Amino acid sequence: MKNKFTVENAAMLLIDHQQGTLKLARNLPREEIVQNTRALARTAVESGMPLVLTSSMEDHFQGLLLDDLQEIAPEAYNQRIKRPGVVDCWEYDEYKNAVVATGRKKLIMAGLTNDVCIVYPAISAIEDGFEVQVVVDAGGSPTTLADETALRRMEKHGVTLTSTNQVMAELANSWSEGVGQTIQTIMYQEILAKLVEV
Repeated sequence: MKNKFTVENAAMLLIDHQQGTLKLARNLPREEIVQNTRALARTAVESGMPLVLTSSMEDHFQGLLLDDLQEIAPEAYNQRIKRPGVVDCWEYDEYKNAVVATGRKKLIMAGLTNDVCIVYPAISAIEDGFEVQVVVDAGGSPTTLADETALRRMEKHGVTLTSTNQVMAELANSWSEGVGQTIQTIMYQEILAKLVEV
């Protein structure tokens, strides 16, 4: 794969993973969204990738970002971009400037919800010349139909859709050396261990 996303060339953007907004994602089990979000945040922090967090209207029903994010990435949490309600976070200058400041042109994005919070910034970033992968299972929508419609719209605009395990494997490159071993450990602890128990 020539155009691979790596920990050296990509940034991780987690959008609106808020305690209230999580309740709107009904097409996937809540625990699954949280574990995948944790895995992505840990991958960014433990591999040294830029991690940009944003939230919308924290003092309304959306609430604060997940406690997990504060625990895993306290620095990124404290630097989170708090938006006053702009739906497409890419159109909020403070947020877009923070992403541009990472110096990365490849963006891994996930958000709650897929049908509102991620669809617009993913398309906007593509239009501004960035390469974007959206991690579908670290987000969700109120219905399966809403989710699938958003995914089709993003794909039509050139967004690459991926899953948590898939993007982690791409970033790892090799399970047996360097950052790949770190990412494999995260994947096992956050995701695979739960599957093996079943």
